[in-house]
Amino acid sequence: MKEEFNRFIIDNGLADSSSKILLAVSGGIDSMVMTHLFLSRGDTVGIAHCNFNLRGSESDGDEELVRQFALDHNIPFYREGFDTAGYAAEKGISIQMAARELRYRWFEEIREQNGYDCIALAHNLNDNVETFLINLTRGTGIAGLTGMRPVHRKLIRPLLFASRTAIENYSKLHDVNYREDRTNADTHYIRNKIRHELIPLFREINPSFDSTIAETTQRLEEVSEIVNAFIAPVRDKNISKRNNLTVVKINDLPVQPFRRTLLYEIFRPFGVSASQLDDLEKLASGRSGSQLFTEKWRLVRSRNEIILSPRESDSESYIEIPSCKELSSLAWVLSAETEEVTAAWKIAESPNIASLDASKISWPLIVRSHQKGDYFYPLGMKSRKKLSDYFIDRKYSLPEKEKKLVLESAGKIAWVIGDRIDNRFKITKSTERALVIRIKNES
Repeated sequence: MKEEFNRFIIDNGLADSSSKILLAVSGGIDSMVMTHLFLSRGDTVGIAHCNFNLRGSESDGDEELVRQFALDHNIPFYREGFDTAGYAAEKGISIQMAARELRYRWFEEIREQNGYDCIALAHNLNDNVETFLINLTRGTGIAGLTGMRPVHRKLIRPLLFASRTAIENYSKLHDVNYREDRTNADTHYIRNKIRHELIPLFREINPSFDSTIAETTQRLEEVSEIVNAFIAPVRDKNISKRNNLTVVKINDLPVQPFRRTLLYEIFRPFGVSASQLDDLEKLASGRSGSQLFTEKWRLVRSRNEIILSPRESDSESYIEIPSCKELSSLAWVLSAETEEVTAAWKIAESPNIASLDASKISWPLIVRSHQKGDYFYPLGMKSRKKLSDYFIDRKYSLPEKEKKLVLESAGKIAWVIGDRIDNRFKITKSTERALVIRIKNES
């Protein structure tokens, strides 16, 4: 197995003799065997262990085993304890997803802080088969059937070639000490149910089931690359950024004979699931204002486009600003200062620069989301206009409208930020000082 391990690392470019590798070690058989194999190669390694505090004294026992192993072999040891259940409840996600987010974030922090080149995970061949079946039962595109990759960014999986049986045999042969997680036998978890109940049935039909699925996932990976080669130029042509929003020209996408699949591949990176395909098709052919939500994105039909905005942007903003200094400190503000208006002084024409009569400004100013019934006097106009009508005239989409903030002075809108100032605050011949606010370009 040592030769296969070395060959897999070399063939997939996972590491070389100069690599500094952070090993993610739980204390289970897979990660302990992986650690033993790396030590037999003489690699420079460190060990990172997560205590998710989900199994009481058993979790503490896992940590103690890994800690003692690192001490015995003079390996740098890093550990972190997590309130996994609390994090899951706070985020509204499963325990498994919470553990995944917490550990991967922490692994990357340790890697960066200590100069490791990569993070080694102990997923094996059977894990890949189980992942394939899990994704198949949930509904997925081709990408979900390609399995885990040997290398992804800074993550490497050097045991993907090895079956669980081979790992168990290696552990016995080399007397590798490890701890068994009793939850691995709990078939309430979908992975365990597939592992202990479904896969054995497949092996009765095909004793080479695991290797067959491994070969299938490899072929699907190649098919996925072909699909991506076709999809990439379609994405490049029809997806763009505008005002920090993602815009898809939906009417310009090819119509037949594979529009449904094309729609899925275009919007899959934004969290659209296979179960939402019917809703996505309705959105693509629907009227302006119709919406679809994924976990992190909102999709809105606007004329011949679908506009995507992060769902976090739905929250209302309200900031009270007592002075220019505090206004300048906002992340999206480049500068805010008062300037003397002389004969040579000129008003900047950019919508990202507001030049306001300082004498008409009352502090504190308010930056807030626009509200129903808001109105202002657009620069150059003597009559007031509802913001909702102004946005319609500007042909703003729903997400673009909702992103708009206003600058309020003493109850009056002085500036639709990044757009147009109010006529009541404009620079006139009698203006002596101007409040000039420059913001970052959003386009």
